[in-house]
Amino acid sequence: MNVVAQNLLESALQLPEQDRAHLAASLIESLDPSIDADAQMLWAEEVRRRLSDLDIGAVKTVPWDEARQVIAGRVR
Repeated sequence: MNVVAQNLLESALQLPEQDRAHLAASLIESLDPSIDADAQMLWAEEVRRRLSDLDIGAVKTVPWDEARQVIAGRVR
């Protein structure tokens, strides 16, 4: 990372969490500006389905630490 990018990163890390999240999303979007309308629609449907599953109790949430361990393969 060059000096300019390092300075930007250090400044960005001082921002409030919500501002950092918006900045990160904008940077990621800038890498591939094309929008796949079908993908957006399908993701929206998936989000609605998952929220519904939570609302009716078909699935349960787990703490992030536990999920991270499962993802890392430490807990089965």
